[in-house]
Amino acid sequence: MKKFDVLSRIANIGVVAVVRGDTTEKGLKISEACIAGGVTAIEVTYTVPGAGEIISTLVKNYSDDANVLIGAGTVLDTETARSAILNGARFIVSPCFDLEVAKLCNRYQVPYIPGTQTVLEVKMAMDAGCDVIKVFPGDILGPRFIKDVKGPLPYANLMPSGGVDLDNIPDWIKAGVVCVSAGSSLTAPAKKGDYAGVTELAKKFIEAVKEARSKK
Repeated sequence: MKKFDVLSRIANIGVVAVVRGDTTEKGLKISEACIAGGVTAIEVTYTVPGAGEIISTLVKNYSDDANVLIGAGTVLDTETARSAILNGARFIVSPCFDLEVAKLCNRYQVPYIPGTQTVLEVKMAMDAGCDVIKVFPGDILGPRFIKDVKGPLPYANLMPSGGVDLDNIPDWIKAGVVCVSAGSSLTAPAKKGDYAGVTELAKKFIEAVKEARSKK
């Protein structure tokens, strides 16, 4: 799958699920629950034990479903990025910008979505070829940050992460984000073993994005 196709599909889906968990099994179940609810862009974070195994398993299990995109998150260095790509990750997400990771991802035509907090960092990421840039932590920066950044950098494709929930999705979409990233607000039921609850929340997230986009 070409880099352009991956980016287009992430934007079309509208929600990236940030998957965390304290076991490989939980990480896999959370991912499957999100996919079942329509959030088919999955960011398996490297804080989950066996993250590489989860990525490769999901890639294999959903190989016939073109709507499912499995990526890797909390990627802090080139070694982790390359390992994730070899395991089948279609996109790489980081909490901060790393030029060497950007270069590696560009080399293999894999989208790199780094975390940024300032206009300078957003520009640096754009200069390094990042087509979608994460705004993190979103709960601190807020939707107004998006509007302010897109003043001088109108072509920046921004994705908030941290603090995104069903209530504020309309604010983020109105501010001009290309998609949103959701973690605990989407996967919280999994803490009690309620994976069906995760699926139901995933459906609501997808609907919230669609509705917000229709009103934009």
